[in-house]
Amino acid sequence: MNTAPSLRTQVKRGAPKASYDPALLHAIVDAAYICHIAFADAHGVHCIPTACWRSGDHLYIHGSNGSRMLQRLTAQDCCVTITHLDGIVLARSAFSHTMNYRSAMVYGRFEVVGEAAKRRALEDFMEHLVPGRQALVRAGNDKEFAATTALRISLAEAVCKVRSGPPSDDEEDLDIATWAGVLPLAQVRGTPVPDPQCKLPAPDHVRDWATS
Repeated sequence: MNTAPSLRTQVKRGAPKASYDPALLHAIVDAAYICHIAFADAHGVHCIPTACWRSGDHLYIHGSNGSRMLQRLTAQDCCVTITHLDGIVLARSAFSHTMNYRSAMVYGRFEVVGEAAKRRALEDFMEHLVPGRQALVRAGNDKEFAATTALRISLAEAVCKVRSGPPSDDEEDLDIATWAGVLPLAQVRGTPVPDPQCKLPAPDHVRDWATS
């Protein structure tokens, strides 16, 4: 699928890097823990980072009932962005340097997740953070759930943009005597650090964190 679902998702600059493939979009969202949401209110335009996760064809966020951002997101359209930086691309000319990346932009309006579905949505969030964790912790209580709002936005109006591979130097620059290539970047999982007050052995999802 490579047809833009709307005018505001039509990529004009670097169009060959654009994709509207739902499978690619899902993969980019699933690899993210944080998204950035741009919206406006009486004080101006804001872009706020927040935790996110996907279930089906929606991206989910959550927060306090009193959150200014959550209150605005159900009243107006917004733009959600996710970016994964995969490398710095070193070319033979300064102008041709670039980056390898996977990115997504989602347009639309958030809707409130109903009370009947909110608990499951927040459990999905926990499983997104660390699969297997939800079953080993205290579940949220009624007071905590009552103080929390979960929102979701459809992924129907979205676009991905991806760049990978070596530099694309102009033909006349290929003979310049300088190193060219890619400096890879990746998110690395470190060794778990236990709470000093925790004397229990690490469960599987903790022991496997650095290698999964």
